[in-house]
Amino acid sequence: MPWDLIRLNSGHLIPSLAYGTGSLGSGQGAIDQLTQALDTGFYHIDTAQLYRNEAEVGIALGELGLELSEVFVTTKYSGLNELDIPTSIRNSLNYLNTSYVNLYLIHNPKLAVPDIPTVWAQMEKVQEEGLARSIGVSNFNEKQLEILLSSAKIKPVINQIYLQPYNYQQQSPTLEYAAKHDIVIEAYGALTPVTREPGGPVDAPLNEIATRLGATVDQVLLAWIKAKGAVAVTTSSKKSRLQSYLSAGDLELSAEDIKAIDIAGAIGEKQITVRHGLRKLGVGVLIGIVILVACSYFRGRNKRRNVTESILERND
Repeated sequence: MPWDLIRLNSGHLIPSLAYGTGSLGSGQGAIDQLTQALDTGFYHIDTAQLYRNEAEVGIALGELGLELSEVFVTTKYSGLNELDIPTSIRNSLNYLNTSYVNLYLIHNPKLAVPDIPTVWAQMEKVQEEGLARSIGVSNFNEKQLEILLSSAKIKPVINQIYLQPYNYQQQSPTLEYAAKHDIVIEAYGALTPVTREPGGPVDAPLNEIATRLGATVDQVLLAWIKAKGAVAVTTSSKKSRLQSYLSAGDLELSAEDIKAIDIAGAIGEKQITVRHGLRKLGVGVLIGIVILVACSYFRGRNKRRNVTESILERND
């Protein structure tokens, strides 16, 4: 199934479809889900310190007898327990039961303390020491990438971001900057239009394309991510869906298909922005009303107390 390998600026290859462990939790259930994904044909596992299931990834790989030459493992520095990068990467490797990972990411730019250049220098040391074949970032925008590159000796190979049709326009500056500097985009949340924002403008082109190609809308969304040149991160507990996601690599969207999704996504993005803005405004107004009512109540209570005290003084 043609989910292509993508060459990173480090020279290494990354599978363009990944199984994400962010929602798996920990324990035997997570091990079973990972084993199912690997058995089904996923050979790129995306985990993180924050997900607290790196050990389960290591167990699943060990039980299947898989080496890192056979599977691509990404993990992330998440600042868990306020540990630094040198300590965190070694803890991750212990959990994963391996001497290195294929890819190590900074999970969020907020973790870049005291600043991005200082933290990136620590990431470069991770790669130089052979603890990670490649290094990258997650959730960075174009300005943060610019700061990073201004002092970097080693460029990030990946920027993993939230990417789906309803935020494609918003992410465009980051996508353009990454492309200009040979940084591959890795996308999570691609299925948002059907999982979290159903009934939006993207539904129409998705349904039309899916019907015409004999595919599901999930597959069309993953094919859209692939068409953008990004690595797709997805997950499911159902083997049939995992098989479907793998089969999505066979879909070829036309330029018209991609444009139709882009246009519908831009319309939906504006609608969602307005809706979320109104929701925040409504919450703000509600909080304001509660504060006004509370203030009025306490002012009234103080006034009644003063009147009562005045009457008692007169009676005295």
